[in-house]
Amino acid sequence: MKLLLTSAGFSNESIKKAFFELAGRPASEIKAAYIPTASNVELGDKWWMINDIISLKNLNLKQLDIVDISALPKNMMISRLKEADAFFVEGGNTYHLMQWIEKSGLKELLSEMLKTRIWVGVSAGSIAVGKKLSTFDERLYDEEVDGYKGNNGLGYVDFSIRPHLNNPDFPNVTTKKVKDLARDLDTPLYVLDDNSAVLVDGNKVEIISEGTWEKF
Repeated sequence: MKLLLTSAGFSNESIKKAFFELAGRPASEIKAAYIPTASNVELGDKWWMINDIISLKNLNLKQLDIVDISALPKNMMISRLKEADAFFVEGGNTYHLMQWIEKSGLKELLSEMLKTRIWVGVSAGSIAVGKKLSTFDERLYDEEVDGYKGNNGLGYVDFSIRPHLNNPDFPNVTTKKVKDLARDLDTPLYVLDDNSAVLVDGNKVEIISEGTWEKF
């Protein structure tokens, strides 16, 4: 399984380079599916979402589709995702994203699909691949559970990701605060600033960073 788990998407050249190395092919041969679903319930200005779409466009990929898993019939959603070589899973509300991964029927198919595709997570899209979402996200990000029953992520990795370290828009995400809250977790925790990512390629786990990150 190939995962690129970012805090803020393609925020620097190192993360872009890691993506193309994972893909093993040039941009002109890569089709991507942008999944905005986690952002749907977020209030206010969506400048961050627009920036992520622009960053994707600027990669000059062969194709960039938008696949909202909460808005499409299952057969259409799956057909569109199967066209893609990479899923770009936007940030927002992790619980809303997980609710729709389950409700749409995608969860049962994802493991097989990701044998031949890359999952690029942004914020919530990175948190979701861990074993547990953890209720302390409500204290870090003021995130509401939004109807999702349970505390389980997808469980593709044996560690957790928390994004936006030292970002002024998320004043609770500091090294001290996260270290205290990390005691609730029974897995390793990577805390990433917006210039950092965790790359997973099979059994290989590597930090890609032009900024700051912590592991607890």
